[in-house]
Amino acid sequence: MGAVKGYLTVYVALSLAVLLSLFLAVLEGVRQSTVSLEAEIIADTGLNGVLAEYHRELFDQYNVFFLDTSYGTANPSVKEVENHLSYYLSENCCMSADLAGGILYRDFLDLETGAVQILRAAVATDFDGGVFRRRAIEAVEDDIGISYLQEIAGWLNRVEEYKLGESDLIQEKQEVDKEIASYDGSGQEVDGEWVTFEVENPTTPLEVQTGKGILHLVMDDVSTVSAAGVDNSALISARRQRGRVNQGNWASVSDGKLSEEALLDRILFNEYIMRYCGNYRNPLDKGVLRYQVEYLIEGRNNDIDNLKGVVHRLSALREASNLLYLLNDPAKCAQAEGAAFLAASIMLLPELTPLLKTTILLGWAYAESLYDVRSLLAGGKIPLFKTEGTWHYDISCVLEGILEDGVNNAGAQKENGLDYGEYLRILLLLSSSDVNTFRLMDIIEMDIRQTEGNRGFRMDACIDRLEAQITIISMFGYSAEVRRRAAY
Repeated sequence: MGAVKGYLTVYVALSLAVLLSLFLAVLEGVRQSTVSLEAEIIADTGLNGVLAEYHRELFDQYNVFFLDTSYGTANPSVKEVENHLSYYLSENCCMSADLAGGILYRDFLDLETGAVQILRAAVATDFDGGVFRRRAIEAVEDDIGISYLQEIAGWLNRVEEYKLGESDLIQEKQEVDKEIASYDGSGQEVDGEWVTFEVENPTTPLEVQTGKGILHLVMDDVSTVSAAGVDNSALISARRQRGRVNQGNWASVSDGKLSEEALLDRILFNEYIMRYCGNYRNPLDKGVLRYQVEYLIEGRNNDIDNLKGVVHRLSALREASNLLYLLNDPAKCAQAEGAAFLAASIMLLPELTPLLKTTILLGWAYAESLYDVRSLLAGGKIPLFKTEGTWHYDISCVLEGILEDGVNNAGAQKENGLDYGEYLRILLLLSSSDVNTFRLMDIIEMDIRQTEGNRGFRMDACIDRLEAQITIISMFGYSAEVRRRAAY
């Protein structure tokens, strides 16, 4: 009986040894697998912690998420991002201090942070500003109806179809006027004598009026225009021209670069601009420049010059549209031809009739464009293409230089047509998307730098995605390498 008990004791002892070895092997396997799993969790948590440090002022003012790699200093560095990431990783590696002061807790993994390296990052300015454009589009695309976007696209299509943004009718009129002025009327025989006739341009009274300067022609009080200015030599557009812009290394086109932007994306980006930037009709009082959309279109360093440039562009666009209407209105063409023939007959130079008709039509279209721009600046609406019912000036504005009635009635057209902001949308679409993007980043830099702790803020220091390689080490002899991407 005792021998049997001894036999069983040895058997159990041998079995326990085998089972204990198996248990320890399984335990180590679990530990190793848990190290790998925990490393992935720690890496994700650490990257989320880094992205949670997005630039607050940039988000508050412009509703976009970016991580400022300068962290409020004048020295942006991805190395500093690595340091912040290492801190978050280390804080998540060991929990013993949080559990009963570490007395009742035995760390099963005993982890610590090893090597941390940022492999890739995408900067806001990468791909000609495409990274920033994508974030801006995402900020507004859910708030804008597709029908309105299609309407804007229709405006652009009509402008491009009739080439309204390409005409330089002022230059064309100057050439016609020069030809009229240089016309040699000598050699004409009158009552048996050869005489030279003085050539007079019937649009001279209008030219006298337009010599006052464009803003004086479209505004009652030029002194109300903002005189704000800025030194833009240190802004992102100027740094880009000097080749001093930081770049990311997110080289994968499929991951980092936007595809060729469709018209819809361009319109959405412009809607972001109109929402977050000021203009003449809706100035942004807290901005360094008050007319920011005009800055995007013109790029001058002060509000007056930017507004003046936009007024010239609007006038040119409206003049082309107005001339198109005049040329297709038989009654007004007949008036212009009659006035030209009368003027040519008085000078006894009937062969000048075609040239005089041309300059009268060009002057008439320009005068109407001044009324249009004045109405837009006053808060009125002007249709993209005029009709008889929306036409304002009669031919006397050209022959007598009478523009005052336009002053009294400016802005009367309130219901039909496009307002100033909608014409700005057209001008933005006619401009380069890349140029608009970097000028918008100029605006962002100059405004963010006015806030506390952001004097050295740079858009090319802001990243929106990164890829890191992280090593987590267990003091039990294991390690895990994790490669992770994170983006806003």
